[in-house]
Amino acid sequence: MARKRKGNPVNGWVILDKPMDVGSTPMVGKVRHIFQARKAGHGGTLDPFATGLLAIALGEATKTVSFVMDGKKTYRFTIRWGIATDSDDIDGEITAKSEIRPDEAAIKAALNKFIGRIEQIPPIYSAIKINGKRAYDLARSGADIKMKSRQVDVDNLHLVEIIDQDNAIFEIDCGKGTYIRAIGRDLAKELGTLGHLTQLRRTKLGMFDESHAISLAELEKMAHNPAVDNDILQPIEAALAGIPALALSNEEAVRIKNGQAVSLLRKVDLDRINGLKAGDVAAALNHGKVIALVIYDKAEIKPFRVLNQ
Repeated sequence: MARKRKGNPVNGWVILDKPMDVGSTPMVGKVRHIFQARKAGHGGTLDPFATGLLAIALGEATKTVSFVMDGKKTYRFTIRWGIATDSDDIDGEITAKSEIRPDEAAIKAALNKFIGRIEQIPPIYSAIKINGKRAYDLARSGADIKMKSRQVDVDNLHLVEIIDQDNAIFEIDCGKGTYIRAIGRDLAKELGTLGHLTQLRRTKLGMFDESHAISLAELEKMAHNPAVDNDILQPIEAALAGIPALALSNEEAVRIKNGQAVSLLRKVDLDRINGLKAGDVAAALNHGKVIALVIYDKAEIKPFRVLNQ
């Protein structure tokens, strides 16, 4: 018989405003401990020096993590011109210097080259696996690492402010897998100089923005009162706002929860299908709660991930 998980049946998302100089994994552990949750995961890591939105899934929300990870993201970041580091950020060792400082006109002219589907070589200090090992572990061991180029999507990149001749602030809207440290490094190179990130903040993550965020100090203070859990937790449904939803009857919900398909052949089902195509993923709802993620095909839906809310 399977061993019962310890902890409370807490289901939902905590959008933590991660502080600087701490890793994402310890933050997930802290939040799980505060809620005494059975399960916890996250919707995309942040570098230790970065701040901002860290979406932490508790309980059944862990089954929807991929939808947050695949969502669009917005970051605000500061580039320090004239200095390169081995990690492309302020935590790294200085590897080279340049006396060249780009002006506003040059910066703005270069930005369009970093918008759209672009090629990017991730930093050597990254979580990408090379022959089964994390790149940052290989880098720390002194191994000679050759990172492979990859394609990423950048929807928008603009200059926010020139602080002084050495520092400038930018904002970027991008897709999954984009390394902002690499953007800073490559933009500096395009401008004929060197550069690294001194600040990085994630301000949007999928359907979540800073209005949903709570600091660790606030969370620890509020979590001593179980009555406020509902104020802190974002519902599982919030992570699925970008996908179609299908309302199910009680009978259909029972079938889906049991792993069975539900036929949608009746005329009245056409409104529920509402443009779904073969292979599309939808959220199956019963009484307003997501009970499963389903795939539509051949006039029926089949569950591939059942949520026990």
